[in-house]
Amino acid sequence: MSTTAETETTPLDGAPETGTGVWLHGVTADVDPATLAGIAGMDGAPVRAVRAAGLTAVVSAAPLVEYGEAALRRNLEDLGWLERAARTHHTVVDALARAGAVVPARLATVHRDDDRVARVLTERRDELSATLARLTDREEWGVKGYVVPGAQPRTAEAAGGGGAGAAYLRRRRAQLTAREEGQRIAADAAATIHTALAGYAVAARRHAPQDRRLSGAATAMVLNGAYLIDRTALDGFSALVGELADRHPELRLELTGPWPPYSFVAEPSAEPARPVREPARGPAWR
Repeated sequence: MSTTAETETTPLDGAPETGTGVWLHGVTADVDPATLAGIAGMDGAPVRAVRAAGLTAVVSAAPLVEYGEAALRRNLEDLGWLERAARTHHTVVDALARAGAVVPARLATVHRDDDRVARVLTERRDELSATLARLTDREEWGVKGYVVPGAQPRTAEAAGGGGAGAAYLRRRRAQLTAREEGQRIAADAAATIHTALAGYAVAARRHAPQDRRLSGAATAMVLNGAYLIDRTALDGFSALVGELADRHPELRLELTGPWPPYSFVAEPSAEPARPVREPARGPAWR
């Protein structure tokens, strides 16, 4: 699957692109037409299937005036537009994931027509089929870890004379030492927790922690892990998260999911797409 924004039409002499492209949401082995009928695509109409090589691509119409190469270069810099597009794309992928295994396409993968989509399915049949087999009956779950204020050990203030100035310097040094120690303890706890969860999961990824402006949390995130879990093992995984939270009170753990397997789709093995912008693999609000 393409993992960067892709378009296959280029306007001449700066003229606006016209016509309709095909926005790729994801690939499945098969999908019930009734499922597709209830899912709105990028243009608001129901998504549809393109079938080839024993695989099914789920797509929606993408007017090139908004989703062509030049338009995407502009729109992907508009955070409001990007959020709306990402939510619509995720809604489709999430519905497919709840119905069965799906290989999600990267946000803003736009092809010229159905024939081009079918060609991708044919050319990458083995890769896509193997990925679908690996994802069958499995889900992605996220675990985020946030620092708990006050849980870090406090450094006692050293005794000594020297007057008010010296006392201030000692207090300041103690505060800095405590902060550094707290950061170290939180980082060590995050690494220990991720190792334990990864040992239980089929596969695991540790993403960069989200900024507070994105996470909306009051304290710093130090763990942003993704874990591919067998559906039959979910209760055990959830229990392990609870045990680790009790064992590491310095972090507040948050279990999220299930998510489509955004973190566990391999990079394409051939024909890399032309990058328009490098959007996130999964939705920012996860």
